[in-house]
Amino acid sequence: MEVILLENIKKLGTIGQKVKVANGYARNFLLKKNKALLTTKENLEYFEKKKDEIQKKNEQEKQKAIETLKKINSLKVTLKKEIMENGNLYGSVTVKEICAEIINVSKVEIKPEQIEIKKQIKAKGDYKLTVNLHAEVQAQIIVEIASKE
Repeated sequence: MEVILLENIKKLGTIGQKVKVANGYARNFLLKKNKALLTTKENLEYFEKKKDEIQKKNEQEKQKAIETLKKINSLKVTLKKEIMENGNLYGSVTVKEICAEIINVSKVEIKPEQIEIKKQIKAKGDYKLTVNLHAEVQAQIIVEIASKE
């Protein structure tokens, strides 16, 4: 299915770009969340009329993301967990736990879907994570897993 993007989407495209995506991805994510329009004559005309407004909105979101980046970039959060003798955790650390700790430490609200974890955190130590604040703005945070004792 071909769609017109209404916002910059990482690894897909930029505002106004026509891209081909899977039908399910278009229906269930892009169209449902108002991130894209189906490529039709009417929608092309609509997009051309609203292009400046859409780009201005995107620029405002980017500026907000930059302000948030200044607050949380290189932030170090510590989670205290039950740890076995070999250094492994009982279970793993969830993204929601990390978000809650970021809110406690910096008073900045981050959504769980914004945090990028390459592999599950199941052991004691420091982990560098990426927070996607905007398609063009990413922050780096450090999550330290420490013993409760």
